[in-house]
Parts: sequence; structure tokens; C-alpha cells
Amino acid sequence: MSTSKNDSFQSRATIQVGDRQVALYRLDALTKAGVGDVATLPYSLRILLENLLRHEDGNTVTKADIEALASWDPSATPSEEVAYRPARVLLQDFTGVPAVVDLAAMREAFVEMGGDAADINPLRRSDLVIDHSVQVDTYGTAGAFRKNVEIEYQRNRERYLFLRWGQQAFENLSVVPPGTGIVHQVNLEYLAPVVFSSDEGGVTVAYPDTLVGTDSHTTMINGIGVMGWGVGGIEAEAAQLGQPIPLLIPQVVGFKLTGRLPEGATATDLVLTVVEMLRRKGVVGKFVEFYGDGLDHLSLPDRATIANMAPEYGATMGFFPVDDETLAYLRFSGRAPEQVELVERYCKEQGLFRTADAPEPRFTDTLALDLATVVPSIAGPKRPQDRIALSQSKPAWHKTLGALSGKGAPADEALRSAGAEVTTDKGSFKLANGHVVIAAITSCTNTSNPNVMLAAGLLARKARAKGLNTKPWVKTSLAPGSQVVTEYYKEVDLLADLEALGFHLVGYGCTTCIGNSGPVHEAIAKAVKDNDMVVTSVLSGNRNFEGRISPVVRANYLASPPLVVAYALAGTLDIDFESQPLGQDGDGKDVFLRDIWPSPQEVTECLRQAIKSEMYTERYGQVFDGDDDWRALAVPAGDIYAWDDSSTYIRKPSFFDDIKPEVDPLTDIKGARVMAMLGDSVTTDHISPAGSIAVDSPAGKYLVSKGVEPKDFNSYGSRRGNHEVMMRGTFANIRLRNLLAPGTEGGITRHLPDGAQMTIYDAAMKYAADKVPLVVLAGTEYGTGSSRDWAAKGTYLLGVKAVIAGSFERIHRSNLIGMGVLPLEFAGGQTRESLGLTGEEVYDIEGIAGGLSPRQSLTVRAGDKTFQVTCRLDTPQEVEYYVHGGILRYVLRTKAQAKKAG
Repeated sequence: MSTSKNDSFQSRATIQVGDRQVALYRLDALTKAGVGDVATLPYSLRILLENLLRHEDGNTVTKADIEALASWDPSATPSEEVAYRPARVLLQDFTGVPAVVDLAAMREAFVEMGGDAADINPLRRSDLVIDHSVQVDTYGTAGAFRKNVEIEYQRNRERYLFLRWGQQAFENLSVVPPGTGIVHQVNLEYLAPVVFSSDEGGVTVAYPDTLVGTDSHTTMINGIGVMGWGVGGIEAEAAQLGQPIPLLIPQVVGFKLTGRLPEGATATDLVLTVVEMLRRKGVVGKFVEFYGDGLDHLSLPDRATIANMAPEYGATMGFFPVDDETLAYLRFSGRAPEQVELVERYCKEQGLFRTADAPEPRFTDTLALDLATVVPSIAGPKRPQDRIALSQSKPAWHKTLGALSGKGAPADEALRSAGAEVTTDKGSFKLANGHVVIAAITSCTNTSNPNVMLAAGLLARKARAKGLNTKPWVKTSLAPGSQVVTEYYKEVDLLADLEALGFHLVGYGCTTCIGNSGPVHEAIAKAVKDNDMVVTSVLSGNRNFEGRISPVVRANYLASPPLVVAYALAGTLDIDFESQPLGQDGDGKDVFLRDIWPSPQEVTECLRQAIKSEMYTERYGQVFDGDDDWRALAVPAGDIYAWDDSSTYIRKPSFFDDIKPEVDPLTDIKGARVMAMLGDSVTTDHISPAGSIAVDSPAGKYLVSKGVEPKDFNSYGSRRGNHEVMMRGTFANIRLRNLLAPGTEGGITRHLPDGAQMTIYDAAMKYAADKVPLVVLAGTEYGTGSSRDWAAKGTYLLGVKAVIAGSFERIHRSNLIGMGVLPLEFAGGQTRESLGLTGEEVYDIEGIAGGLSPRQSLTVRAGDKTFQVTCRLDTPQEVEYYVHGGILRYVLRTKAQAKKAG
């Protein structure tokens, strides 16, 4: 995988690994050359430094770049850009389908420009795991898994056929079929080698495993010592096509862990505490690296749990170095002995192996946590960083209910008990405010962690023995991250205990956490709507943003798997587990949560009996083969995809329409109107189409016009390969509040200057017809959340030329640039409010024409107001992407020019 032409520091050497000769690029060559103090660099920066050494070519990577990183100043403001080349790219199907769609369209456009179809292939190993398409349609029954799989194939047949075509049409692209597991858990348990090796001219070259992924929780792999993070689909496609990722040498915050977790606290409680601490610290755009003797008391799955939620605490990565625990996990999860030997030998040789006597790395800043102080917690009602100690959950709920009901003050008893009588197939009952209508063991965060998964099963066993049961209004589900989970559940017969409480297997995939929770009972949904009730969900996930989990639920809480079971038993958030019982046993005696909570000793003993190494080797033995349904799909032939104009799932995107060999000169943005004026912390869930498609929405009307019945709408995520659906769903989240249309929720705006109120999509099309460019005004932390490329693609297709915000989250800013949308930041501490902007002004953005430079100051004229903004094109490469109208057009033109020159 090396492209190195230069070796200024004579770093290439050979070592003996077993009976093999292996080449590597030695980091200590820099120390010998007197360049920097490599031995005290953060481990994550050492991996990045090796990446530069190996790819030095005097052009994209220079000797000066290597020296700049080796001489890293922890206190310096990031300003030096380097070119990072990941070894591989990881995709899930929601974001992977549009990536493959774009590659297919690019291949076709390249042929039209005189190129060869075979020249458009991923140049980096690319693994796509189908895990985001299963929904919880059937639950609480023994046949739920099989039924959900059947529905999944019915809904997604077109998409799966397309992915099977992509797997055979493109080199270096593998597809893990549905029903295998969640992408990040499959990556952790199977795909990640930790140390890569490739054949170069007959020589085996070893180097660190590095990657980017089209899902923000790609960072989960940081728990095993692999450098990687989430990027938008656009940036991932560029990486696949061999483009280096421009990266400012980051600041690195050290997070020191000491002690060990106390009895009653789980890794979930720990990660919610870490998220809260780091959000308060402020680590957006920074690496976080964990160190300290507390790591010796964290299992690899515990580390992965913390690394997984790096997007929730805002960091680019949450990195744990390779150490003895890493090696033990690799052996246990079935990696080949020679691979584990390579990991150990290489990392120790390169100073990438953490030991107790190693020098403490230098960091930009540090913070510390004594693990012994962690307490049981939940987080909500709408942000992962809003941690609530479980002991305070009841009064916190009263405040939340009061706020959501417009009362301001904590809810009184009358409001807390307000509800309606409901009858379902489980009987008649009163549904009240605060009742838990969804309890889901789901998502990669926790299902990768046997400790908390077994704790959930043990709690269910004890509850069952006491005669407790789940409340009849709770929709329960178990969606493990890999098939290994059900294997070890069966080994100790815990699956039967979970099923007795309604937690039947519903699928192996990312379900409730991404909005694939499926419908709640229609009688419950009707009661909630008719009585304006506030019901809740509890899930073992990493995301609980507004409108994400279910359109019925307004308050969503993250919790550990055993707490998910506990809340299903309680049936409400309005409970103090310490003083209020979950129910009564057969003798009428109160049963409290403490009576059924498993001890650490019980979990450890269960773990010892349950999990066996061969479970991993057996489950992953034929991982790419798939089940009978997958193998029965007829693979379309040909190097060029045969687009079906009648398809409502896969359509040729318009991104390459009318592309010319040369770029147009940059021009200022003149006469723009505001499409949306938004507040702080607007997430990519608010921007990007996600979840269910409403019948009366622009996307729903489009599908109906194409003959699709509402029952077959599927989700926005499953239709990401159709830009017509996605652009209609952009800025259409049911909880989006556009201040330009006060008093409304959802994708509503006012068309200017007439002031007519309409959907954002309809207004955008009306502006487009009149050739009026659009801008978005926003507050701070614009674009937090998942790495949704459609948050940028949809913005672009709606005609938005620039977003002016207080600040941007890293991934979304990159995605906007990748689509040729200009990210601009208010300068000098100014805000939309301080400037008195109403959103009704006509906007001119000046200083673009004639060329741009990184972080250039631009002038905005809005009506009678003039102010400065910082252009958040942070690197020369980002400027180049913008000039070309985005990354994909840049890559296509570059390849076409190289073909012509060659």
C-alpha cells in the first residue's frame, strides 16, 4: 500500500517475524536523525507519523511534513496540514449504497469523458456491511427474527441486487450480507487486522491498520488500537479512489483513567460519564487518547464502548493504544496466531505498544477520572451528553415532563398521571405520561460488550424467578451486534430468560438507535396523539436525538442493557429505583432493582462459562457467503450499471450532469435568500432525511406518484440511493424548528419576498425556478451527530450555496465542502442575534471571486447590515475541492486529465 518514492530519513528496514522477513518504516529513524521526541508523542500521532514516512513522495507528503509532525507542539493551534492515506474504508449500507451509486455514476461519466470503466475502482480495501436495513416490525415472539428478515428482503431487494452488482463489478469491494451484525462490531471482531501487511514487489511490508468509515461510530475500532474515524460518504469515496485526506495536525487531549469500576456500575455508565466530561471540556476536532493505570482494569469491549461514542463527546477519535489486553482479545476472537504475532512484534518494534514503564505521552491538555467514582446513569431526553445519575432520574423526569408540556416548572402529580385507557392484544391498561413504550437492547455501543449483555440476561433471569414481567405497553426488542451474542446467550440459557420478558431476537443490525424501531401498537400511537402525551423510550444505544427513535416518542434515554430490562419491568421513567419496587413476587413481597441486579462476581462467572473462542471462528468462517436469501439474488451483469428509470430505490444521481473538463471561475454569491434560520446544536438528523417517510411529506407524495403504497415506503435510510426522495426529505425532520417560520415544526419555511408558508422543498424549487441562490443561517455546533452525507448532498441539491453558522461539527463541515457548499463562520464573536439578522434580508457574499485561501475573511451584506465571516475551507486541499464543485468532481477531472496526459 506504500506510494513512497522518497525516504529522507532512511526509515525503511527489515525485521524478522517468526519465519518471515517483514519490511517496515521505523519511527526511531527520526529520533536518530534528531527530529522531534517521537518516544513521547501520543500513540495516535505516532501512527499518523508512520503513515507520512511510508507515503513520502516529495509532493503530497514532503520531508517538511514529516518534520512538522515529529516536532509536534502540544500547545500549538493546528495550522500544519498533512496528507493522510488510510489503509482501508469501512461502509455500512445506508451510507454505502449512495457511495456505490456515486462510483457507478462516476464510472459512467468517466467513460463519457473518454476513460475506461475499469479505471474507476476503489484503490483501498473497502468493506461494506449491510446492517442498517432491518426494522423491528415484528417483536416479542419466537419468529420475530425470521419475519423481520423476510420483510427486510422484500423492502430492500433492489438495493441488495445493486450491492451484489457492485461487489462483482468493482475491485477491492467486499460486502458482508444482511443478518451478520452491526458494522462496527463486525469490524472489531473480524475485519480489523490491527497491523496491515501487503506485498510490494515480492516484499511483505507491515504498517498500522488505519481506516475511515461512512458511519460516525467508526471510532469504535479505536478501542483495539486502530486509528480511524467517521467521514461523510463523499470523503470516503475520495479515499477509496486514492485521494489523500487533508488533515490539520491535531491537538491531542489526554484522558487519564485510574482505579476500577465499583460494584453496580457498568461500562455504559462509564461512557456516559466520559461523554459528559469531554463535552464540557470541548474536544471538537481533537484526538482524545486514554492513558493511566485504569486501562489495566478495562476489558477490550469496555474500551470499545468508550471509543464508540467519540462522536457524542465531539472528538475525532477516542484512542486506546495496543497492549497485552489487545493481544488477548485478538487471540480470543479467533485471529490467526501469525497475525497476532505480527501485531505484537510490529507494535513493540515501533514503540506503539503500551506498557506500564513507557514514558507518559505529552498532551495538549488533560483531564482525569477515577473509575471508582462512576455511578449508574442514564442520558436524555434528547442528547447523549446530558447524563443523569440514576438516583436523580425521577426528579429529572419531572422537570423534563414539565418542560415538554410547556409548564416550565416540574410536572405535578396530575400531569404525571395524566393519560388514557388503551386496549391492545396484551389487554387493557392506562397509558400515562412517562410510560416507556420502547425498551430496546440495541446498537454497537453495548452489544459488543459481553459484560453488559450478560448482565442484562442475568437480570432477566432473576426477574423471571421473582415472577416479574414486562409491562404490556412496552415494545421490547433484542438486536445484537453480532451472531456471537446469541451464541453465548444460548450457551448459558439466558436467551430463554430474556424471551420470557419479551426480549426476543429481532435481527442482527442497527435498529432502534437509528430510527428503525418500527411501529408501536397503533392503539398506543393513537392515544399518544389524541391526548398529547409524552411517552418515552429507553435504549442501550448511542443516539437519542429529537425525532430519531420514533415519531410517537418525545423523550428518549440511553441506558445500559440491564437498565433497559429494568425499565421494561417498571414501564415508566417516573420511578425511583431505590425506594420504589419494580413489582411483587409470588408471595406479594416487593421486589426492588437491587434484589435482581447481578453482582460483578456473577457476571464474571457467567462470562467464563458463556464465551468460547470458537464461537468467533465459526460465526465468521463464511462471513461473506450470506444466507439462502442472499445467495438466491440474481446478480446483474456488466461493468456499467443498467439504471432503471422506474426504480424508486436506485437512480442515477445528478452530481455529474454536464460536467466540463475545465472548472468555471469562482464568483461571489449575489442576491441569495435564507431558506432556513436555525438555532444551536442542529444535528445532521435535523438536516438529513432519516427515519420513516410521512405520507403527506414531499417525499411521500413523490413515492405515491410513482405508485408506491405507504406500507412500502420503507425508511429514508433505505432510499439513500434515490436523490429524488432524499432531496425532498432534507430539512424535513419533524422536530426541526425553522425560526423563519415561527411556531412551526418540521420542514417548513416562508418563501420570500411574498412570505408564503410552504415546505422547504417546495420553496427551494420555487427559488431554483427563479434562479435565486440560497443560504442557511445557524447557531453553534451546526451539524453534530452522524456522518450523514445526505445532510450535505440534500443541502446542495436544494440550491444552498453557503451555510453561515456560529460553529461547525467536523464531519458535516467536511461534507459540505465535499459537495461544493461553502461553510462560513461568524467572526469576532458575532452571532445572528447580535447582528439583528431576521432572515428576510437579501444576502451578498463577497470576496470569493478571484480565488480563495484557507480561512479567508469574506464580507457579507445582508440588507442594511455588513459583517465579516471566516471561510471554513481550512486547508489548500479543501479550497481545491470547493473550486471544482466538490470532491467527486475534483477526482473525476483529475483522473480524466491524467488519462489524457498518459
